[in-house]
Amino acid sequence: MLTNDVGTIEEKYLNNLFELIAERGEDYRCGENGGGLSGGERQRISIARCLLRETPVLLLDEATAALYNQNAHAVTEAILQLEGLTRLVVTHRLEASLLEQYDSIFVLREGRLHECGTFAELMERKEFFYSLYTVSNV
Repeated sequence: MLTNDVGTIEEKYLNNLFELIAERGEDYRCGENGGGLSGGERQRISIARCLLRETPVLLLDEATAALYNQNAHAVTEAILQLEGLTRLVVTHRLEASLLEQYDSIFVLREGRLHECGTFAELMERKEFFYSLYTVSNV
């Protein structure tokens, strides 16, 4: 039986899963490769598995690409609130409210590192990232 008593690192994220478990039931058969779950539910469970394994690095490559904007924002926000692990997030979603929370942003151009910095630093420089951000938020 699952309980709501989890450690501090996992607590912030895993508590969000108890609603899903309560709704579907502990014995829910989610199907092959999670086929019976939504994209957001699969992402949340995958991240939870990493937390339970105490993975020191969480690498997410376009983790929210197939999600609706509201779900993508919620998943990214939850990832950014995790503590005690290194998070590497690859994304094309350029939302200021999320980008401002990243410690560093690395911008690739033609497969090479083009620039890096915080959201504020990159916007202030008005180079390639600034152009990408401006065009995507018109």
